Amino acid sequence: MDCGLFLKRQPRQFLDCSRPELYLCKKLIMDLINPLVQQYAEAFSTPEDDLLREINLFTAKNHPEYQMLSGHLQGKLLEMVSRMIMPRRILEIGTFTGYSALCLAKGLTAGGQLHTIELRENDAAIAQGFFNRSSFSNRIILHIGNALNIVAGLNETWDLVFIDADKGSYIEYFKLVLPKVRQNGFILADNIFFHGQVLADEVKGKNAQAIIGFNEFIRARNDIDKMILTLRDGLYLMRKL
Repeated sequence: MDCGLFLKRQPRQFLDCSRPELYLCKKLIMDLINPLVQQYAEAFSTPEDDLLREINLFTAKNHPEYQMLSGHLQGKLLEMVSRMIMPRRILEIGTFTGYSALCLAKGLTAGGQLHTIELRENDAAIAQGFFNRSSFSNRIILHIGNALNIVAGLNETWDLVFIDADKGSYIEYFKLVLPKVRQNGFILADNIFFHGQVLADEVKGKNAQAIIGFNEFIRARNDIDKMILTLRDGLYLMRKL
């Protein structure tokens, strides 16, 4: 059975349509996840704090690429991972409107910093506005520009890295950051199902092809421990050996 087709046929009334961000997510990326399961998981997870909720709603109403936002469940996972690691230095490649950075920052140890990189100036300006209103305003450092150039110039040892930017550069990002990740440090890469396109018999889109290439590249490596988390659009969780 085509599970994606089955989920597309589920009636809209099963969704909480009073929350536009949930319906947009279902329409754009949740063909892989039963929307009832998504709502159940959110209902039994700690709610977003007020600022994260504001970012979520603002992005849903004002940004044409809302599906890029990590959202409630993935954001909570990022926070939990960060709190378990208690990182001193976090690197995020792909800031978007700032939601994921604020989730990750919650696990920073005393004196810790998070560096986040965004190519698009408009998105960076939105994110900075939210960062300025948070309790991490002096601990989140926002860089604007090409991540490949910026990362190379950062003289840091990373405890935790989150890759969520242009899919065609995932392998280059990984190669660039891995030498700077401490032993037993972690790397997370988002969208490794690429809206389910990686499961198709014939993959035509260049971004989906790039993600397939990245997934194969990671699977073949023996210098990292890795697993795929079937959350949202897929997360690759990797530990440097």
